[in-house]
Amino acid sequence: MEKANWSSPVAGFILLGLSDDPGLEKIFFVLILVMYLVILLGNGVLILVTILDSRLHTPMYFFLGNLSFLDICYTTSSVPLVLDGFLTPRKTISFSACAVQMFLSFTMGATECVLLGMMAFDRYVAICNPLRYPVVMSKAAYVPMAVSSWAIGGTASVVHTSLTIQLPFCGNNVINHLACEILAVLRLACVDISINVISMGVTNVIFLGVPVLFISVSYVFIIATILRIPSAEGRRKAFSTCSAHFTVVVIFYGTLFFMYRKPKSKDSLGDNKEDLSDKLIPLFYGVVTPMLNPIIYSLRNKDVKSAVWNLMSQKCFTR
Repeated sequence: MEKANWSSPVAGFILLGLSDDPGLEKIFFVLILVMYLVILLGNGVLILVTILDSRLHTPMYFFLGNLSFLDICYTTSSVPLVLDGFLTPRKTISFSACAVQMFLSFTMGATECVLLGMMAFDRYVAICNPLRYPVVMSKAAYVPMAVSSWAIGGTASVVHTSLTIQLPFCGNNVINHLACEILAVLRLACVDISINVISMGVTNVIFLGVPVLFISVSYVFIIATILRIPSAEGRRKAFSTCSAHFTVVVIFYGTLFFMYRKPKSKDSLGDNKEDLSDKLIPLFYGVVTPMLNPIIYSLRNKDVKSAVWNLMSQKCFTR
């Protein structure tokens, strides 16, 4: 097979996708398309209400709007290509498009790690120090917090994408995956990837270990404060303001820990092996989680449900 690297004129990589069975591919196409449309609708509505409804102009909903925008960007960077792959017999992607996809997906994932930590801090201040909340979480504070989340995620993505695209890819250019995910591409390198593995391990500590530790400590203080509230109604209301964020954190980080627990390389025979779980976990992270986020934040949040209802009422009234 012709040697492939990022400066070579070959067409690019071949994506194997989920299955070779045409019947299963049609089922996957319909399921992923429906979930993608739900993601666009649910997160789009959340962004709209957080902008249009003045009652939602608070730090918590500002972060939520960023989270929804991030979910839309992440899924849009990969899902259309995945859907197209179900319809075409030869699923190819150019080197440059693969690099862009790796950069975007890693940026969104790293940014969400930091953003969820920022949201945990917001809940900590709101519950543990409510009198100082307007000062600590002023607009001059929460806007730079959100911007820094995007900047940190983008910087980490530039580093890892650059390290990956500089590797020589010789011989096998078949990616046994749904899309150009960094770990799957690394397995095709024909040189030692120790530096990539070490840098990925450091990134795991920074974007998985540190935020999880910070969020865990925040929730220890939050729970301790809530339990000291004398009335049952007060405790219920306090818990309800955190339950959505906590649920999203568990789903998001749980999936990431499974996906990035160990950067895998090729086996001794050079085979590019990957079981179905290695494909389904990124699929769950990339499609199911963004679909659940707006549902989780809407079901138990009266302010969001009221804002959505008011928006729908206004649309119906104008018609």
